[in-house]
Amino acid sequence: MKTRANRIIVVILCAAFIPMAVIAALIIFGTAKPKAAALKITAPFSAMDKYALPGLQRYQSRDGAQLSYREYLTAPGRCAVLIHGSAGSSEDMHLLAVALQRAGVNVLVPDMRGHGANWPHGDISYVGQLDDDLADFLVKEKPKFLNQSFTLVGFSSGGAFALRIAAEVPLSKQFDRYIFVSPYLRYDAPSVRRGPAQKSEAVDKSAANDVQTWATASTGRIIGLTILDAFHVHFLDGLPVLTFPVPDNVEATTRSYSWRMQQNFGAHNDYLADIARAQDPVSVYVGSNDELLDAAKLKIEFQSQHRNIPVVILEGLGHSDMVTQPQAIDAIVAAFQQSLPAS
Repeated sequence: MKTRANRIIVVILCAAFIPMAVIAALIIFGTAKPKAAALKITAPFSAMDKYALPGLQRYQSRDGAQLSYREYLTAPGRCAVLIHGSAGSSEDMHLLAVALQRAGVNVLVPDMRGHGANWPHGDISYVGQLDDDLADFLVKEKPKFLNQSFTLVGFSSGGAFALRIAAEVPLSKQFDRYIFVSPYLRYDAPSVRRGPAQKSEAVDKSAANDVQTWATASTGRIIGLTILDAFHVHFLDGLPVLTFPVPDNVEATTRSYSWRMQQNFGAHNDYLADIARAQDPVSVYVGSNDELLDAAKLKIEFQSQHRNIPVVILEGLGHSDMVTQPQAIDAIVAAFQQSLPAS
C-alpha cells in the first residue's frame, strides 16, 4: 500500500515539476543573439541634420517619474504630438517636427518611457503604463493650447501605438485626428515582410532586394512568459525578449525591449479590432519601397476593417524615409492643411 502511495506521489511531483522545468528552460535558454546594425533603417537617422534641435523638458507622470519631451512652438491654432518608432527617440522626429512648426503647427515630441533620455531603457513597470504616460503628458500640456485641434502622429511602432490610442476610450477623445506613418502593426501581421518583396503593382520592383528584418525575438522566452502570464504570474515580465539592430555608438537608441514593453509599445494584440474601433479621422502613409512593410498588404489590412481610412503609398520611399525625406514630410504636412470635419 505504501509503495503504491509513494508511486502516486512521485507521479504528481513529476507532473508538476516537468512543466515547470520546461518553462524555466524556455525562459533561461530561449534567447536569441542580436543581428548586425540594420543600416537601411538606422542610417537615415544617423545622417539627419539636427540643427536647432530643442532642448529636453520634463513632465511628471503619475508614478513620479520625470519623463522627457521636446517642443516646437509657433502660432496658436493647431497642435501635433509625434510618437517615435521602436528603439528610437524624440530626436528621430526632428525633421518632421520642424516642417510642421514652419507650417504653423505647434509640435510636442515625447521620449516614450524606456527610450531616449528616459532611463533605464527598454522596460516599463506594467502593460498600459505608456498609455498612462501619454494621458499624464496631455494633462500637463493641453491647457497650454486651449481651443486648438490635436493630432496624434505615430511612426513605425509609434504608429501602431497611435492606433492603440485611437481605439481606446476615453483617451482617444483627447485627439481630433490620427496619422499613422509606416505603422508596424504586429510582428505576425500580413503586412510585415518576411522574405523577398512581393512583386505587385503597389510595390516598386527595386525593393525586391531591400527586405530588412528588424527586431530579433527570443521566441522560447516569449513562449515561457506567455504561459506564466496565463496563470497571472508576472514577476519575470521585465526580462528582455526583443533586441534591435541599432548602432552601438548612439546613446539615445534602445537596444532591447522587455516582455511588458513589447506588449505595450504598439497596437493591442487584436490590432484589426483597433483599426475597426479607431476614432475618425485617420490617415495612413507608407513608402512603396518600405524594407519592413508591404505597402499593398498594409492598405488591405486597414481598408478591410475601416473603409474610410485613406492609405497613401509614396513611390520610391523606404521605411525611415517617411520621416526623414522631403517628399514624405511634405505629404504629411499637407494633411494638416486639410480642414477637420465638423464635430
